[in-house]
Amino acid sequence: MHQVPHLTSLSPTTRETLDLDPPAHRRASERFLIDATPEVALTSDDLRAVTGFAAACAESVIDLYETAHPADTRPRDAIDAARAFADGGRRGKALRDVAWAALRAAGETDTPAAEHAARAAMAAASAAYLHPLANATQVRHILGAAAHAARSSELAAGEEAAAAQLDEARRAATPVVVAVLERYPAAPPGGGRVGELLRELDAALRPR
Repeated sequence: MHQVPHLTSLSPTTRETLDLDPPAHRRASERFLIDATPEVALTSDDLRAVTGFAAACAESVIDLYETAHPADTRPRDAIDAARAFADGGRRGKALRDVAWAALRAAGETDTPAAEHAARAAMAAASAAYLHPLANATQVRHILGAAAHAARSSELAAGEEAAAAQLDEARRAATPVVVAVLERYPAAPPGGGRVGELLRELDAALRPR
């Protein structure tokens, strides 16, 4: 039976991506920072475009998970749910549940490339929860799936594969996705190698 990770064991990045800290449970100082953060305009069509982009990025490396774990459908289920939302479906508990399941799949594999492929699937399902707050951390909702997909490719086939994956993501980003990205600050520091890939793609997508 799959075990659900304890909330306090998750990294801040993962908690942010999965939207696990609703305002009612944040410390007063965190609530103040959120209240003070300017909002950005986001429509349902914007969210669906971002989620569709994230799902496409995750799907491009799903074979790296399914080759290692052919009987495990959790990451694929997350991508399918993200696509369903992008195509007009509801954003509800089921979408969060499949994101959690993909995250558990990532934690259970002992194959690094498969782990990041599953994390890309988790990020795709989580993209639907992009917040309308002008906070750099929100860029992870937009580009997180692409960054994890690039890391998965890198672990499987080297740096050139990661570069090719980022280039594919850059080409796949529609004008709507780029316009949404431009409403947010540049990607935040940190995040290890995935963070580096995230910032590289972020810089490539923004007008110079």
